Amino acid sequence: MNIFHHIRDKVEKALKTLAGRGVLPEDTDFSHITVEAPRDPAHGDVTTNAAMVLAKPAGRKPRDLAEEITALLRDDPDIGSVEIAGPGFINMRLSEAFWPRLMDAVLELGEAYGRSDLGQGLKVNVEYVSANPTGPLHVGHCRGAVFGDALANLLEETGHEVTREYYINDAGAQVDVLARSAFLRYREALGEDIGEIPSGLYPGAYLKPVGKALAEKYGDSLRNMPEEEWLPLVRDFAIDAMMDMIRDDLAALGITHEVFFSERTLHESGLIDDTIRELRERGLVYEGRLPPPKGKPPEDWEDREQLLFRATEFGDDIDRPLVKSDGSYTYFAADVAYIRDKLARGFRQLVYVLGADHGGYVKRLQAVNRALSGGEAELVARLCQLVKLFRGGEPVRMSKRAGDFVTLRDVVDEVGPDVVRFMMLTRKNDAPLDFDFEKVTEQSRDNPVFYVQYAHARICSVLRNAREELGEEVFASAGRPDWSLLKDEAEMTIVKRIGEYPRMLEAAAKAHEPHRVAFYLQDLAADFHALWNKGKESPHLRFILKDQVDLSLTRLAFLRAIRYCLANGLHLLGVRPVEEM
Repeated sequence: MNIFHHIRDKVEKALKTLAGRGVLPEDTDFSHITVEAPRDPAHGDVTTNAAMVLAKPAGRKPRDLAEEITALLRDDPDIGSVEIAGPGFINMRLSEAFWPRLMDAVLELGEAYGRSDLGQGLKVNVEYVSANPTGPLHVGHCRGAVFGDALANLLEETGHEVTREYYINDAGAQVDVLARSAFLRYREALGEDIGEIPSGLYPGAYLKPVGKALAEKYGDSLRNMPEEEWLPLVRDFAIDAMMDMIRDDLAALGITHEVFFSERTLHESGLIDDTIRELRERGLVYEGRLPPPKGKPPEDWEDREQLLFRATEFGDDIDRPLVKSDGSYTYFAADVAYIRDKLARGFRQLVYVLGADHGGYVKRLQAVNRALSGGEAELVARLCQLVKLFRGGEPVRMSKRAGDFVTLRDVVDEVGPDVVRFMMLTRKNDAPLDFDFEKVTEQSRDNPVFYVQYAHARICSVLRNAREELGEEVFASAGRPDWSLLKDEAEMTIVKRIGEYPRMLEAAAKAHEPHRVAFYLQDLAADFHALWNKGKESPHLRFILKDQVDLSLTRLAFLRAIRYCLANGLHLLGVRPVEEM
């Protein structure tokens, strides 16, 4: 049950009644009406802007229209009281009879509580990580990986058909550098003294196993080949090895992709050729010259006639070249073909999870999508800011294995995937994030992942102990919980927090902000721990009271409802809802 959908239906019913009376035009648009929680809980449980939005079409002052709406709402048994605030907002408190129905619904739905059909099956492609296959993933990739995976989970939970995708950049000069770096390690594996790794090659020790594997497969035969013969062999071998390592690193975080899309296939299959042909047919390209870049032009800039995509007609800052002076396609041309391929696969929302340093790509990608989809698909880019690693407040040194950065695997191996995933979602994706190894592993309320998991574990502990303390026969004869027995303010605070869960999920999905789930879980955990501590001071608030069986059974049902929200939210974040700590 979504409280806010439920009340919106009642508000719309009242508005249709007013339309039938001639107070509102028959064709009044209700799409801009909001029904949400008020900023200050003291103002009620639910608020709506209906009178503010519809005053103009009604030809009335907002407060006058609000009076007519509230007169109809006051008769509803689910609404305990209605007040008009400010210029015409309508604040409502739900009746005491409403909350038991909510709690029954939570227990009935269990793991499905919070799911919705918001997306109505919309096909969404979420592309995330997509790191160059030239080495292990670093901690910057870690944040994008967690964000993208949690976002995909959230979209699925709210009725979207989601495909998780990884774009393998295996067609650029960087994979030739990888091949030459691996070949050097191959020679080392054969016993050569390769000396210091030359500038321009990848120096990390992660390529040593690749060199050894090449030696085991090819012996010394590659050493006698000219580069044009060994390069493609070593390149394919090294890319496969790097992708295996990347998949293993992602698996350590509980992340899998349904699709790994190779950039090289765009070239080899003729997809880029087909795309350029379509662009020509649709008049989306032309032969022209680009103005020189502002400031000092880069050394490789050429003032020449070239094939340009009409990006400025679709919101970009400049038109974009598709073909280099040597006749090969630009990286942007591959981007165009890739978006065309996604649209051909039926996706109507394309989500790109990118590092903050890729912000300059967003306008050009959106321009391509507008041009190719004709506005039928949406392209959304979400940028993930940097993660700074600390240990006790001091910056963490670089990884020896990687050579010049801290790897994702280093972090996961030290603190575990649950800690990494939750902490990466404790800030909005476009805000910088500090990750201190000591703070994220301490067992205190200042550590959010511990605080939330501890709440779930505490509940599981009470539920385990309850059967022993009350006896199996009590549970066997238990009927429907008597929710009217929950009278304490701390209990009702949690009941209302549980009621917010479905709306929070939908809002987080619409905004592409999975950190909202983490924030909600922290608030719910804080509410629960506060009730736990209150029970220490006031024994009548304890969850198990042997001399009050009905109250105990109701409170245990209450704990199950809290546990569903905690567990469901943690699963969306990819974090285990542990039962013992």
